[in-house]
Amino acid sequence: MGPIPIQRDIVHRPEGVFAGQGGDVRTVARTSLPGIPLAPSAARRFVRAALTDWTATGLPSAGPFGDRLTDDAVTVANELVTNAVVHAGTTVELLVRLEDAAGAEPAALVLEITDHHPARSVRDGGAERPDPAEYGRGLQLVATLAESWGITYRTGLKTVWARLQADDWEGLPDPAPAEEGVHRRAPRAEIPAPAARGAERDDTDWAGRGALSFLAEASDLLAGQLDEDLVASIAGQLMVPRLADWCAIWLESEAGGPAAVPRLAGVWHGDKGGTELLRPELEKEPLRLPGSVGTGPVPVPWPGDAAAGRGGGGAALAHRIASGGRTLGAVLVGREGVALFPEEVAALIADFVRRVGLAVGAARAYTRQATISRILQRGLLPSKVADIPGVTSALVYEPGDDAVVGGDFYDLFPCPGGRWCFVLGDVQGSGPEAAVVTGLARPWLRLLSREGFRVGEVLDRLNRLLLDDAMEAAEAAALMVAAAGGQQIQDGTQSRFLSLLYGDIVPLPDGGVRCTVASAGHPLPLLLRPDGSVRPAAEPQVLLGVVEDVAYESQCFDLVPGDSLLCVTDGVTERRSGRLMFDDGDGLAHALSDCAGLSAERIAHRITHAVHAFAERPPDDDLALLVLQVD
Repeated sequence: MGPIPIQRDIVHRPEGVFAGQGGDVRTVARTSLPGIPLAPSAARRFVRAALTDWTATGLPSAGPFGDRLTDDAVTVANELVTNAVVHAGTTVELLVRLEDAAGAEPAALVLEITDHHPARSVRDGGAERPDPAEYGRGLQLVATLAESWGITYRTGLKTVWARLQADDWEGLPDPAPAEEGVHRRAPRAEIPAPAARGAERDDTDWAGRGALSFLAEASDLLAGQLDEDLVASIAGQLMVPRLADWCAIWLESEAGGPAAVPRLAGVWHGDKGGTELLRPELEKEPLRLPGSVGTGPVPVPWPGDAAAGRGGGGAALAHRIASGGRTLGAVLVGREGVALFPEEVAALIADFVRRVGLAVGAARAYTRQATISRILQRGLLPSKVADIPGVTSALVYEPGDDAVVGGDFYDLFPCPGGRWCFVLGDVQGSGPEAAVVTGLARPWLRLLSREGFRVGEVLDRLNRLLLDDAMEAAEAAALMVAAAGGQQIQDGTQSRFLSLLYGDIVPLPDGGVRCTVASAGHPLPLLLRPDGSVRPAAEPQVLLGVVEDVAYESQCFDLVPGDSLLCVTDGVTERRSGRLMFDDGDGLAHALSDCAGLSAERIAHRITHAVHAFAERPPDDDLALLVLQVD
């Protein structure tokens, strides 16, 4: 899964609209985020983007923001959105408000996070909390960073807000002198420079905000990575040389088992050439930590003089990579010339490795789903399409998401009586529900076609079969509801609608073919003549699986040498660029008209290219097209 797209609404309100002492100016940015695990990462990006936009547009007093204010705002947004997602699971509204200094009140940045489950409490610092890498640190961290914070309840809404004092906001007037007894926080701790190594490294900077900033940025880099080796590579480069002089990561086999040997995914060293010296030492014996050690650091013997580079030895710590209670691998880090890792650094590495475990687990889950989808997709689609005498065919099929079974399917097969049948279908939705319908429809179509039914009769019977199957599913759901004492059960069952283009081709004795086709709620096939003229080759009819008493009709026409028939799914016609679709104003017909004189394969390639070029973003729907051209 990729990052959440953010629609940012930034409003600059003129002076005096929100009148405070001296008439303060407030600038507001707001967005809405879905209640999913990617929301905290999107919130962090949104806050950074809002502060950057305010600086770039030169709003009143919006000079460059200091690192401390930016990092604190990003951290608070991350924690509060994490809380909202974990405890409410609803859509989260994020608002960032910039308040200029007014009278004795210093400039401030206010964040408001609103969810739609006010009955659920926000986790406080005293409650027992799960792993912070998975659920955040809660309001204890927010209370530490914010000048003030609170919770506001409204009907159907709960808002947690935090006010951050902008005491390092460059370009603002200096705030009023602190009153006696008012506590001011110490300056922000910066991330240690990458050049620091070994005993020369100053680890005091990792206490407090330096660690929080590192973890927030690391989470951004790890979030959404769909390849476990890329996760390991990012993790190694983040740790070396910031936290350690060298690092190695092993990953367990997906199959697991005691006989499986962990794979050395990567070795990183702060010195050039150090990796080549370190790798042979580590390859002698794979690192495997038992689950009983937990996720904390485990001191291990120094792997040899080769790892030290300078031959002085040092301290080495191993961490188990885990996710969901399952061991996924191990991390080994080393520092030269020291006897022990500083406590702050060891704790930070442990926290970071937990995030690595979550990222590796997510990447493996995606890989498993993508593999299952590919296997299932291969089983639902024909391994080979038939060759029609006197007709050249070209087929393009591109699933919209490699990790989800698509709803589009196709087929081209021979039937008794010298006929060849072709099918292009699109099931409502995607994933397992779509796979069920595809798994039913394609064999039914082949069976009905080979039984000798005419084109319209095939659609009539397929429609009846889909309705009967939907009725059986509804009756089964009703029985489940009755067994549950009348309570509604959400099992994900959907109506099984299907758009279908189905036809057959019969070669004619004098050359050419006779084509009979019917369209049930599907984009109409287009007939291209050699002179470049294009016309629809069927009439629109209702979707399959919707109406019970319907009689589907077919259209019959002859194709002569040079004629081409283009059949597509709505992934072509409904390809979007903003508010426009590819087929607006007969866009597909115009594109096909430009293909006069081209071969079937060239036509398929040109239409596919035009669909991709229609918008900057890649297609998010399945795309299938079939070209039949008479030789």
